[in-house]
Amino acid sequence: MGLRLTADFWVAAYLARLRGRDIPAFVVAHGDDTAGMVMVKLNTLDGRARVFHRMHDLMTDETRWQEMLAGPEAEVDAALARQRASDPDLWIVEVEDRAGRHLLDEDGM
Repeated sequence: MGLRLTADFWVAAYLARLRGRDIPAFVVAHGDDTAGMVMVKLNTLDGRARVFHRMHDLMTDETRWQEMLAGPEAEVDAALARQRASDPDLWIVEVEDRAGRHLLDEDGM
């Protein structure tokens, strides 16, 4: 079993990695520093957005990012607001990139 990072540490490292590639990103909702779940909203600045969250595969013991929602940005924002209302510990990080880069598929994420 791998080392589990706190949510605030992971978010800070993710934002630093994005900054290093000149990809704008910011925290939309600050969740629980230790154990809050993190969702990443990818805003492609064309009126559409995608949301990713981490999934743990019990069969392979691997953790990976999976797209859980995609559509018009207003609908994605409404769904995230509902999720945040039911889970105040939830972090939401918004990445803004026309090319659709989010870096979640890179090693170490």
